Amino acid sequence: MRLPSRPPVFLQKIFKHCHWSFPNNENKIYLTFDDGPTPEVLPFILKTLDEYKIKATFFCVGDNIKKHPALANELLEKGHSIGNHTQHHVNGWTTSNALYFKEIEDFEKTHQTQLFRPPYGRIKKSQERYLSRQHHIIMWDVLSYDYDKKINAETCYKNVIENTRSGSIIVFHDNIKAFSHLQYALPKSLDFLLKKGFLFETIPDAIPQKV
Repeated sequence: MRLPSRPPVFLQKIFKHCHWSFPNNENKIYLTFDDGPTPEVLPFILKTLDEYKIKATFFCVGDNIKKHPALANELLEKGHSIGNHTQHHVNGWTTSNALYFKEIEDFEKTHQTQLFRPPYGRIKKSQERYLSRQHHIIMWDVLSYDYDKKINAETCYKNVIENTRSGSIIVFHDNIKAFSHLQYALPKSLDFLLKKGFLFETIPDAIPQKV
């Protein structure tokens, strides 16, 4: 049985300060990658995006940026955007608010951004309320499940192409666990979605800056 690629509607209603998609009438969609920069994976992603002339938003782990600053710089030089994915990829459900907020602040010592995505998509209501004052909390409405070894790469591809609509935020992963599925599903998905007339933008193009 295929896992649901779309988040439940009730979750979107509960976490109403989060961005789950950016509905529009222009077929714009938003490609995102979590967890990097990963030296074994990111070069493939960047090469693929270059080939299709697509810009994406990367929700990076601060510790990975610290270990691989040249890769983070390459992302920016190529016109992609970076978002905050905490310093050490911590789970909001099992982390105190004080430590969770510190993880986000520690990330911002390396890269300043108002974009934040909670690792695992797990965030408490109290965390959401606090963070939404100064951050855009970016969730998704299309999850590829590229990291899930219980599905095959073709299913990962179908998760993306069958669920994407105008305004969708799509999630792939820049990590070793997802790489085998990513190598198959990413180029096929981009090729399909471009032929369907979708336009790829980075998330900062869709939202105003908070003041």
